[in-house]
Amino acid sequence: MNSKNQAKRGRVSDSPVRNPASKNLCEIMANKKEFNIVIVGTGGQGLITLLRILAEAAMSEGYDVKTSELHGLSQRGGSVEVHIRFGEDIFSPLVAQASADLILGLEMQECLKGAYFSNSKTTFLINKFFVPILGQESLSERDILKQLKKFSKNILVIPGADICQKELGSNVVAGVYLLSYACFKEIIPLKPNSILKAIKKIVPERYLDLNKKTFNLASHSKIHT
Repeated sequence: MNSKNQAKRGRVSDSPVRNPASKNLCEIMANKKEFNIVIVGTGGQGLITLLRILAEAAMSEGYDVKTSELHGLSQRGGSVEVHIRFGEDIFSPLVAQASADLILGLEMQECLKGAYFSNSKTTFLINKFFVPILGQESLSERDILKQLKKFSKNILVIPGADICQKELGSNVVAGVYLLSYACFKEIIPLKPNSILKAIKKIVPERYLDLNKKTFNLASHSKIHT
């Protein structure tokens, strides 16, 4: 893809969301010519949808965007890894080793595969969710975090699946919750309004209301970075 240029069950407003620290977003990209994200998880968690939302949001802000979809895309439950890079001039869709600014992990164990792309400044934003591996014992959260801390100390684990299940009645939107959270907390240098507009454009109509509620839920998150 190339280019140059429910807070709880209930009604969600379509009015613009204000970002009081938007100047900080500009400063982030002024000091850094590109932003690299690797999303890891398993089939059925909506990684491709997240990739499309991010790409649409970044393009709407005038960035050059490159994306790549890798591994097990057609196998439900299989490992999935997607890359997105955006900035001034992006030539490759793949995030190089130790070059990710953000590893967005939708499944705990899959985050270990994302560690290849991390460095000491990389942020890990992780959904506290496990998908059992057939014939293998799952690693504990403690063991996973111990391994990840060898690469970066910037690790935030959020029970996104549990939050969405409790507040919205579905955990399938945990990825959208984490993505929205990352924008509101300025972990990703994109404006929340851009993400919301991208959600409205990318998500099919029958799922749109749930995803808008998920976005709104993330805007009121009490979890702090």
